Amino acid sequence: MNILNFEKQHIEEATAIALADYYGERQFVKELPQVSEIPDLNGFAENGLGVAAFEDGKMIGFLCCCKPFDNAFRATDVRGVFSPIGASAAVSKNRSKIFAAMYQAAGAKWVGSGAVSHAICLYAHDEELQRQFFCYGFGLRCLDAIRPMELIDCKPCADYDFAELPKTECYLVYPLHLSLNRHYCKSPFFMNRKPETEEEFMLSSLPEEVRYFVAKQNGKICAFLKISAFGETFVAAGNTYRHITGAYCLPEHRGKGLYQNLLNFTISTLKREGYTRLGVNFESFNPTGRGFWLKYFTAYTNSVVRRIDERITQRKL
Repeated sequence: MNILNFEKQHIEEATAIALADYYGERQFVKELPQVSEIPDLNGFAENGLGVAAFEDGKMIGFLCCCKPFDNAFRATDVRGVFSPIGASAAVSKNRSKIFAAMYQAAGAKWVGSGAVSHAICLYAHDEELQRQFFCYGFGLRCLDAIRPMELIDCKPCADYDFAELPKTECYLVYPLHLSLNRHYCKSPFFMNRKPETEEEFMLSSLPEEVRYFVAKQNGKICAFLKISAFGETFVAAGNTYRHITGAYCLPEHRGKGLYQNLLNFTISTLKREGYTRLGVNFESFNPTGRGFWLKYFTAYTNSVVRRIDERITQRKL
């Protein structure tokens, strides 16, 4: 096996392998849309951080990442890299061996760029690769999941009212936004993200594609869903797809079926508008959220993460 730098002349072969991987996952997750292409790989060829594996002159895999960025996961003080879905793939034979060799080569590039947090998005049903990255010190961090825009089976909640907030009233969600941030700081999350100010929150709520659906009791908001046009994968795009990018319910209102009903209200509204799929991205170490989302959505990606000793960047390798 030969590991080479990923370059533009490799894109055609890489695209074919990546599409095959996508349709392999689609065998398990029927809700995934049919696609004929993956996102353009030119940027990955240009940044010089990717590798390609060849055997007998034929490409058998590739592993690329986005440009390094600071404050990885918005909760650390280190530089990170991320390999999104579609930016890596391998043929079906000897997949773990291929990815082991590719990460060894790509990881050296990533550390050389100063990135010590390495995140790679894998398909959720590719257990062989997950085991390989576990052996390399990676752990599960995030999941993407999807469902058809169909109602879930639940009992109605007579004590609550459900509505979509107009833009002028989005500020009413801000106290719950702060509660969600405090929740992220606790165990087992330990996600020390700086919360938005109310002004920043309102600015982020202005775009037309950002919408808030809420549950109220006696006129007071006790839960919300934030809906956006885009998610974190190339699957999460298009005119028939919408994505959950924020969700929270006050603790005293949990376990009453409220959130299932809020989800159904949101689904009913979006379905009337012609949307056919709903997606969500969430952390694997969110025990309550993970249990809820996986009950009603089907996971199609698992993002694995490794943070290495940043002092390694001070040594000559």
